Amino acid sequence: MGLSALQPNVPNYNSGAALRSFLHERGFSIRKQWGQNFLINPMARKTLADALDAECGSTVWEIGSGPGCMTHELLGRGLKTTAFEIDPGLCSVLEELFSAIPGFSLVRGDVLKTWKTAPKALYLLGNLPYTVAAMLMGNLIENNCFFSRMVITVQKEVAQRMAAAAGSADYSSISVLCSSAYTMKIIMTLKGRSFYPVPRVDSAAVRFDRLPNAKPYPALFCPLVRSLFAARRKTIANNLVNFINHSCTITGTGNAAGDVAALAMKNCGLKGSERAEMLTVDVFLALAGELGKTLKGN
Repeated sequence: MGLSALQPNVPNYNSGAALRSFLHERGFSIRKQWGQNFLINPMARKTLADALDAECGSTVWEIGSGPGCMTHELLGRGLKTTAFEIDPGLCSVLEELFSAIPGFSLVRGDVLKTWKTAPKALYLLGNLPYTVAAMLMGNLIENNCFFSRMVITVQKEVAQRMAAAAGSADYSSISVLCSSAYTMKIIMTLKGRSFYPVPRVDSAAVRFDRLPNAKPYPALFCPLVRSLFAARRKTIANNLVNFINHSCTITGTGNAAGDVAALAMKNCGLKGSERAEMLTVDVFLALAGELGKTLKGN
């Protein structure tokens, strides 16, 4: 039985007016606090699913499923889709539309609180509000939850920060965390009219491909990255001493924070006058490894 036969009430996902009418009939109203903008551009939906490049039968997490614009696309390609949705009204819509379709499952609630309980998947696709995007990405990476490939649509500025290279104006802690685990490419920019309701900002889709032969992180890597970027105008020499004093315990005796920081920087070929935005992910990894020889996180 085909997908359309199992979905007699599927809305017209290509029309904002039709989608609004469909949702209104079910008593749904847009919640601005959840960044609800639904992708009504059919070519964009196809491009995103193509970029995910997942084989039929593969498992996918879809973050922020909304009324099912991309869910319909994924299930139509034979992908086993776990939909994450925070809005109770939209959860009811998703169950109405997709509960009869093999391979569909729904996780209700805030994905930041629910993802750890969901069955793991090979791929991830999401349309993420900017308030959630960086936090979720950091959360997944710090907890060693990785995917073979991800395709994520976010506010354009957030996409640029995720994909930024060392030394660029957009380079930040999320740039380092993402590039430590994935290669990234912005695959398209989406104007507001691609969505209903129309957002005031442009969005961009980023493709993430898992790095081959990735090694486990040094224990201090993630907290070190966040700490050094929290005061990015300071030199790493000053930031490292502050990080050691407030976030770490020095193992052994006779070591002061300044001495530990100086030795770690020397072994990594750093002068101490550098700032966080100039350090590549490899330098962060090396620095975290050196610090881990004499420190442990609090």
